[in-house]
Amino acid sequence: MRALPPALVVVALLDLSACDGASRPGDTRGVQTFGQWEWHGRLFVQPDSIVTLVHMRIDTAGPSAGGDVILVRYEFNPTADLGTEYSLTLGFDLGRARDLRPGVAYSIGTGTGQIPGFGTVACLCSPLRPDSLRGTLRLVTRGMRQLTGRVDATLYLTEWNDASRHATYLAHQRFDAIK
Repeated sequence: MRALPPALVVVALLDLSACDGASRPGDTRGVQTFGQWEWHGRLFVQPDSIVTLVHMRIDTAGPSAGGDVILVRYEFNPTADLGTEYSLTLGFDLGRARDLRPGVAYSIGTGTGQIPGFGTVACLCSPLRPDSLRGTLRLVTRGMRQLTGRVDATLYLTEWNDASRHATYLAHQRFDAIK
């Protein structure tokens, strides 16, 4: 058996080191436009039925603020047609991020999930009210001021004015959240 040339071995090692485990072939094609991580915060979600919106933000001043929280937004344009654009905003209450092990898929959701999560959609469609967010969140790296990971989730929504009509949106994306 013939040994590989040293230059080929170096190129292969560099190529493998570029794989961070957060991006994968077949990911949804969203562009992350926002990623915030707060150390001492809580996810604040408030529906406003008058204007059919859901306000989601990170609260760092409240008395119960204290855990690691991330808020990310993705912009999607699935086709060249006008009006098909939409954005997903996802929020996760991680508890203590340093307790999460890199590479482990933690379940997310608004009910009994290990990591509470919430999501909203903004689109040129009938107003949608979030029902639940289900899937997994995987932390890849945890730096001093940045979290990198992956979210594989489905966002379930109901129309504000017709509870019999539902919509789902997928997010199979890498995330970067910065302090």
